[in-house]
Amino acid sequence: MLDNLTEKFDGIFKKLRGHGRLTEENIKEALREVRLVLLEADVNFKVVKDFVEAVRERAVGQDVLKSLTPAQQVIKVVRDELGRLMGEGEENRLDLGGRPPVAVMLCGLQGAGKTTTCGKLALKLRRDKRNPLLVPADVYRPAAIEQLKTVGRQLDIPVYDSRPDDDPVAICEAARRFAELNGYDTLILDTAGRLHIDAALMGELARIKESLAPREILLVADAMTGQDAVNVAASFNEQLNLTGVVLTKLDGDARGGAALSIRAVTGKPIKLVGLGEKMDALEVFHPDRMAQRILGMGDVLSLIEKAEAAISRDEAAAMEQRLRKEGFTLETFRDQMQSIKKMGSLDSMLKLIPGVGKALKQAQGAQLPDKEMKKIEAIINSMTPEERRNHKLINGSRRMRIANGSGTKVQDVNQLLKRFSEAQKVMKKMQQLGPKGLKGLMGRGGGLPF
Repeated sequence: MLDNLTEKFDGIFKKLRGHGRLTEENIKEALREVRLVLLEADVNFKVVKDFVEAVRERAVGQDVLKSLTPAQQVIKVVRDELGRLMGEGEENRLDLGGRPPVAVMLCGLQGAGKTTTCGKLALKLRRDKRNPLLVPADVYRPAAIEQLKTVGRQLDIPVYDSRPDDDPVAICEAARRFAELNGYDTLILDTAGRLHIDAALMGELARIKESLAPREILLVADAMTGQDAVNVAASFNEQLNLTGVVLTKLDGDARGGAALSIRAVTGKPIKLVGLGEKMDALEVFHPDRMAQRILGMGDVLSLIEKAEAAISRDEAAAMEQRLRKEGFTLETFRDQMQSIKKMGSLDSMLKLIPGVGKALKQAQGAQLPDKEMKKIEAIINSMTPEERRNHKLINGSRRMRIANGSGTKVQDVNQLLKRFSEAQKVMKKMQQLGPKGLKGLMGRGGGLPF
């Protein structure tokens, strides 16, 4: 979603870097382009006006104009203001304090992804050592209750057993009593949606709010709807006094306006973002990191957090021990790849590394990293255990067999073996450095040497 914004900002800043010394006119011209980029991204007009004015006030100051690197100073100002626009420095984590069970109420229009988000949130909270109970309180949409139960079965998370002819408020109250008796500390309420906002919907949600006093009232908004998501958020906030927003489908091809506008228009923080269809693709929203991603600066902190969540210290230590004992073989290399896949798409991870995402885009005709990894894994899986442990056994006939078995070409097998031989040399040098060398290679959970 953010690729288009990143590309356009990069073009603007490239022009600024071309000036050895910036003048007020240079900065004003750049800000005119920034304004157009944000409006094209469907950012609220008033938000764009305030943002550009805030950047202009800081960028034409003497500190910037007299700086040795004025273009970099302007970029820093834009990054700071983008972060502020999205709520940087404010508390955006879920508030789950208070006497359990704590209620978290999810609301929104139909099609925004409420039910799926309920499952994602429950999974996230369970990983945070909480004990959630999913509560299906949407009695209007056909099969809504069954859909949440299916999500619960997939994740092995309990779902309160409600029926379509029950009153939604009564369902939530009964679920709270059930949670108290059975030791659940968090209720996740999947409330009814509509195709558009109406009085009946708001009245029902208000009754649930009054009865259960949820600690969090989160609007689930579809980032793909752009400015409409902001309008919906403003309406729900007026009626329910939201505590925050969950933006879904942020990995889609939306123009980005919702992410940049929603905090400024509603005054409510974006607390979580959905970045994919997988049930673990729900992340805490960090305004400063999002600003860096938009400006093509990467997001190394999120990359580290993904590694720590996917690969435990014990797993990393076991991999290090195995490398010491068996050496770097195609088998250990394959296991490293499988560990990295737990972190998600390699394409999305590479975009978090400063400069890498742009370099990948510029590589015309280059194989996408995820496709390349699948091909490498297929080749290695087509080898015998002996071949994986000692690749020097692989002669011409074996290469032909491996290529046929993996659905690749002999050239692909040759290329893999050549690159692996080079990587082995690197590994030997690292091992000679002792424990520090291996830990440097393994990082916080394993890394690929090529």
